[in-house]
Amino acid sequence: MTHSAMQFISALTFQALSGNPVATELLDTDEENAMGHINLARWADKVLIAPATANSIAKFSYGLADDLLSTLYLATNCPVYIAPAMNQAMWNKTVTQENIQRLKSHGVHIIGPEAGNQACGETGLGRMSEPAFICATLLNNTNTSDLLDMNVLISAGPTREPLDPVRYITNRSSGKMGYALAKAALNAGANVTLVSGPVAIDAPQKTELIEVETAEQMYHAVISRANKCDIYIGAAAVADYSPVTLNPIKIKKQAENSTITLQKTKDILTEVSALKDRPSFVVGFAAETDDLEHYAKHKLQQKNLDLIAANWVGKKQGGFNSDQNALQVYWNCGHKTLEMTDKKKLAEQLISLIAERMNEKSTVKNSG
Repeated sequence: MTHSAMQFISALTFQALSGNPVATELLDTDEENAMGHINLARWADKVLIAPATANSIAKFSYGLADDLLSTLYLATNCPVYIAPAMNQAMWNKTVTQENIQRLKSHGVHIIGPEAGNQACGETGLGRMSEPAFICATLLNNTNTSDLLDMNVLISAGPTREPLDPVRYITNRSSGKMGYALAKAALNAGANVTLVSGPVAIDAPQKTELIEVETAEQMYHAVISRANKCDIYIGAAAVADYSPVTLNPIKIKKQAENSTITLQKTKDILTEVSALKDRPSFVVGFAAETDDLEHYAKHKLQQKNLDLIAANWVGKKQGGFNSDQNALQVYWNCGHKTLEMTDKKKLAEQLISLIAERMNEKSTVKNSG
């Protein structure tokens, strides 16, 4: 506990409730070598700082170490998580956001904050995330080495095909599944590049984010990087058609009926699979409203994919804009059902399956 924290609640209270000693001083004479902060730093598997004040965040960002907490942060080699908590104006200050971005670049995991009523009487972003959510984040963040040092390229989200300066054609994709896959791949040790259409979520830290809008832009972003990656996962909902003509001014409402001429967009999955130096493993997605297995298997063969993940849409069972989903995963002579769960867990299961199938493919190729 910091001295400021002890102005709100005593160390004795925490000790009584937890049944554990509470460290408060940088130089603890009760420690055998008076290096309690070093012992704590080496002992921990993970470090969680909650609440993380604007002052503590600034200290961590610049490497200051003038109390037990900041010294512990600087001395530890294990994963560090912070749960920011402060007034909404302090959170929105440019310098605070710069400090947060610097910590992200250092590999620190940020949990929250949330929006809501604050102790000062104001409302906004800055409330500490609920303890249950913080604990769930800590317990669920399990890293593996399934894809250690592999380069993974993921496309996610929708595309927008403009009709005029005001309107565009798009779809219901939120990008949640693709972004969850990026996070799961990072946790599996991969280097991740994320090509994303317009979404309202933040990319996982340490991800190289390439933001695009149209199917044409996504095509060029993916194709220009595909031969440098080991795995390509096409999770984006790319428009199949785009308007032939982009009107330079807003289309006015005049006639009772209006016709828009569309043209096919380029098939990113097919072209990635056909590259001379194609990725070692190519994964597609299929969102279907009927005959899911037939269409998924047809897409698997037609586009020469290594694996395809298919899910229902248009029904009350996950899919677009939902935090949950279920997948039917197919490959040549194989199939696996991934039951309905939240997309974070589903992404971890799919990444694990991709790693497993990729290893089997490599084993067969080498033995042949």
